Amino acid sequence: MALITLRQLLDHAAENGYGVPAFNINNMEQGLGIMRAAAACDAPVILQASRGARSYAGDIMLRHMVEALAEMFPDNPVVLHQDHGNNDATCLSAIRHGFTSVMMDGSLEEDMKTPASYDYNVGITKRVTKAAHAVGASVEGELGVLGSLETGEAGEEDGSGAVGKLDQSQLLTDPDQAVDFVTETKCDALAIACGTSHGAYKFSRKPDGEILSMETIAAIHEKLPNTHLVMHGSSSVPQPLQDLINAYGGEMPQTYGVPIEEIERGIRMGVRKVNIDTDCRMAMAGQFRKIATEKPTEFDPRKFMIPAMEELEALCRDRFERFGTAGQAGTLKPISMDEMARRYASGALDPPIAGPLAA
Repeated sequence: MALITLRQLLDHAAENGYGVPAFNINNMEQGLGIMRAAAACDAPVILQASRGARSYAGDIMLRHMVEALAEMFPDNPVVLHQDHGNNDATCLSAIRHGFTSVMMDGSLEEDMKTPASYDYNVGITKRVTKAAHAVGASVEGELGVLGSLETGEAGEEDGSGAVGKLDQSQLLTDPDQAVDFVTETKCDALAIACGTSHGAYKFSRKPDGEILSMETIAAIHEKLPNTHLVMHGSSSVPQPLQDLINAYGGEMPQTYGVPIEEIERGIRMGVRKVNIDTDCRMAMAGQFRKIATEKPTEFDPRKFMIPAMEELEALCRDRFERFGTAGQAGTLKPISMDEMARRYASGALDPPIAGPLAA
């Protein structure tokens, strides 16, 4: 199956009331684990690469790897998404290399450390959206700075993470400002800040309303009922994976992620894309440690990778099933980027979204 755009997938998700996990990838083994889970669940897939992943694997390798995965699993529509683009060049180079969707993270300046002004965010997201839509690619914007409501600090992942203390006005997306942002930029999806953060160390306790503001999501959805919302930093950091890592030599302190039931609640309030990276890393790393400890003479990388892929596949299957993505692949009919470009040019896809895309 040909690659599809994020906009087409999220419109379908909105029409059918489900969410889509967006898994970060860097290599073949991650891709195979995720796609095997998708095939088992009949699920569409978002594979996303950060700037760090693009540097690690290379754009050509990533593009051809994802094309090969799409060929191997032809019944599962795939979005190839740039995660946390930091400027116009990063986003447009991704599109030139075959990405069908990009995130322009204008919540931070180009260094991905300094919180940006609202005007800066609107301006750069608007420019990227205009250029991407001209060729049919989708754009995810971000409003609000990802970080902890407990500490006022942001976690870092692949070079992205605000430095210094942040106040609550930065850490929680303003619903009225969100309306203006989507109207001005015409972005296809909006990542919002509600207390989640990158990495494994999100919360020091099981999150409640004080440190994970699901009410922010509800308020934004009420004002923008047709806008696709995105939860970043939404790994659940499963206790069994923490225990597995620590049982085989790891030293992860007790930590808490975003509970799956809260993500399910978010999906009922308009969240359509859920970013997951840390959980996938933990699944594979736990198996690496287990094999290395139990079989200290082993040196064949495949003997480490096969159980790691199986652990990753099990985790991804759970997310596809819990988010309602399972069973949705067969109902999607791909729309070409050329056709998407025509629809953008006609104004048919301008926000607010009037309804699902027609095949």
